[in-house]
Amino acid sequence: MQFRYIISAAVTLAVVLAYVHYPSAAEKKAQIWTDGGVSSSASFNPMQGFSALVKQVKPAVVNIATKIERPGQRIQSRRGPSNDPFDDLFRHFFGDPSFVPPQKRNSLGSGFIISADGHILTNNHVVKDATEITVKLSADSKELVAKVIGTDEKYDLALLKVDAGEVLPFVKFGDSDQLEVGEWVVAIGSPFGLAHTVTAGIVSAKDRVIGAGPYDDFIQTDASINPGNSGGPLFDISGNVVGINTAIHAAGQGIGFAVPVNMAKQFISDVLNYGKVSRGWLGIGIQDLTPALAKSLGLSSPRGVLVSQVNPGEPAEKGGMKQGDIIIRLGNKEIDSVGSLTRTAGMTQPGKTVDVVVIRNGKTMTLKITMGSEEAKSEMASSPTSGASVQVLGLTLGELSKRDLAKLPGGKGVLVQEIDPSSTATDLRPGDVILEVNRAPVSSVSAFKAAVNKIKSGDSVLFLVLRGSNFFYSVVQKP
Repeated sequence: MQFRYIISAAVTLAVVLAYVHYPSAAEKKAQIWTDGGVSSSASFNPMQGFSALVKQVKPAVVNIATKIERPGQRIQSRRGPSNDPFDDLFRHFFGDPSFVPPQKRNSLGSGFIISADGHILTNNHVVKDATEITVKLSADSKELVAKVIGTDEKYDLALLKVDAGEVLPFVKFGDSDQLEVGEWVVAIGSPFGLAHTVTAGIVSAKDRVIGAGPYDDFIQTDASINPGNSGGPLFDISGNVVGINTAIHAAGQGIGFAVPVNMAKQFISDVLNYGKVSRGWLGIGIQDLTPALAKSLGLSSPRGVLVSQVNPGEPAEKGGMKQGDIIIRLGNKEIDSVGSLTRTAGMTQPGKTVDVVVIRNGKTMTLKITMGSEEAKSEMASSPTSGASVQVLGLTLGELSKRDLAKLPGGKGVLVQEIDPSSTATDLRPGDVILEVNRAPVSSVSAFKAAVNKIKSGDSVLFLVLRGSNFFYSVVQKP
């Protein structure tokens, strides 16, 4: 599937330079947005229309115009230096063909005012690389200089500031966690430069992953969203912002996506207090539980996420987490996928101690883990090489040198050299290192073969595998 961000090409506008400013980390700032509480659309009658809501919130929705300038550059000629006496004459009349002139590009997006003193929220991709930013207000069409307070590519959010010299209208924030599928929502923005266009629809789905990044957690809506809507607000029927319109499905109508406002709350708070988003980090490798993996681990059905790697010295190890644990809750959030754990951990403040509920060997236990920082995460590396080889389960396996074994956790493992096309080990690749068979470490090819021989034909074999610096579990059925 393909998805597009929704900024729009713009006509030439008068715009002014925006300077980037990051507050000092020592400047602790209070919450600048206003919470509007939880809304319910159960009693709402769409036949009454949305005019009252629109009148309430429209003054706080703004147009954002950006200008991007790229300097000219000279392209190296493939022909090399020329001694042709007519080249200088040609360049005099027709210009230098090896020089790409400076490029200017204008675009339009949307945003909304979140505080009376002029803080504005929009998408990062609306203002990325902009040399000039102008915000056009709704009430009097006044154009104001905007400066960037902070941005974050992973959340695709940007916080701007304008100085209007007066108190500005602003919107309130709702609670996107409480948003229900089927609930009415209203989008306001500037699609194709058509300022303050209002569309309505419902929440089609929540927690959508569209491949935009590791923190995908989009609200899907069928409210019409088009190029130019990027950065505009998505409201519930009480007029509270529940999302920031961000992307559309490239091949479909009525499929738009918005960043949940609760993610924006963390972004705003972190940017104002630390100058950037500070994400929590556990220091583990994880994978989704397939039905085959769940069965091999003694679970009746897939639940939670499987811990395939615990990095030494990282927060998870310090808190007692072990390889093979199944995480089902972090803090007050149920964990049902790799995405949900990544998002929940990322939105947890580093230094905060949280309860992490895991299943270990069929028993449920609670670990107390103090979150680390994503920026301080460590990397593991291994570059195994092979020795003698043998074929088992359609896998050609080789021994590892003592030097390579010393790099592995526990100092044990065998190298996957080749995979027969008929093998059921479809998850594996040449170069993978198998560390365990049915939760037991394997120190050599002969030990691997002995472990597999003990397993009945038709039963599943659980491997712990190292690929590069990542660990994962794989299930293979013995013929």
